[in-house]
Amino acid sequence: MELDVDGVAERVSTGALPSWDDVEHLVQDAFERNRGVTEGTVADYIPALAVADPALFGVSVAEVNGAVHSAGDVGHAFSIQSISKAFVYALVCEELGHELALERVGVNNTGLAFNSVMAIELNDGHPMNPMVNAGALATTALVPGATADERWAFIQDGLSRFAGRRLELDTGVYESETATNQRNQAIARLLESYGRITADPVEVVDVYTRQCSLLVTARDLAVMGATLADGGVNPVTGERVVSQHVCRDTLAVMAASGLYEQSGEWLFEIGIPGKSGVAGGLVAIAPGKAGIGTFSPPLDAAGNSVRGQRATAFLSRSLGLNVFASGVHGRPDAQLHDTSTEGQER
Repeated sequence: MELDVDGVAERVSTGALPSWDDVEHLVQDAFERNRGVTEGTVADYIPALAVADPALFGVSVAEVNGAVHSAGDVGHAFSIQSISKAFVYALVCEELGHELALERVGVNNTGLAFNSVMAIELNDGHPMNPMVNAGALATTALVPGATADERWAFIQDGLSRFAGRRLELDTGVYESETATNQRNQAIARLLESYGRITADPVEVVDVYTRQCSLLVTARDLAVMGATLADGGVNPVTGERVVSQHVCRDTLAVMAASGLYEQSGEWLFEIGIPGKSGVAGGLVAIAPGKAGIGTFSPPLDAAGNSVRGQRATAFLSRSLGLNVFASGVHGRPDAQLHDTSTEGQER
């Protein structure tokens, strides 16, 4: 689908959060309401993740004005995993531009599992979107750099600028994933056979594994999300990381595919773009308002943090973040003409 919008001045829709004290209270409330939830299972298909303490739980909200509100284990470091897909995609879009990123990677939901091989075959080798593994590998293959080390340095630097601090590699998780990433290697080789990636597939998988092994905290995720919410400027450091157009594109893809096959349900219930990671991280973004970062290792069947989803749902409703929610403009409810019972006998 091609839409001609050249020459049109683009306006943005933002908004405002409640007062600082109200946000602080609601973040604490989101934590307290969900800290006792015991549903979900810690991921074990990557051995290094299986040892995570299921009781860990943190919630953080970073506003676009730089204020950060936190509760629980927000300083506990964990590997970013698939959440990295969204931010690497943003960095690549900044380098390649809207049209080329759309053509090379795609934006449509597969409706299948995040590591599906069938989705590639059904779509003539096209990776479909950057939030599934095939699309993420295709995205990583587009990262600028003459060598794998240069591409890795670009990613590490870029994600660090999103977080507002230097992010380091968890070598234990990296080594554990490297020993068990045969499926990603197969996906990369399949993409190579279709001509979708031209770089060495083994190197692409290695760089992708490293990006997934970067250590972050729930607070980091909130700040990274707030950077996308703030049109690409990190609200804590004041540094521009990507353009506002790239933020728009990235958030659109996250909304469509960030929670994999549960993305539709996520939007229906929570109503803001989000991305999950198998280590228990979750980031959600209210454009123009804030980023939410949560951490809790127990996952549901689709690989999304149970407590994280519940806390984010509460904050979306209580802070007024749902991008689909609306109210009647300029008229008190008491003055509205109720037509729901017209024509019925009283």
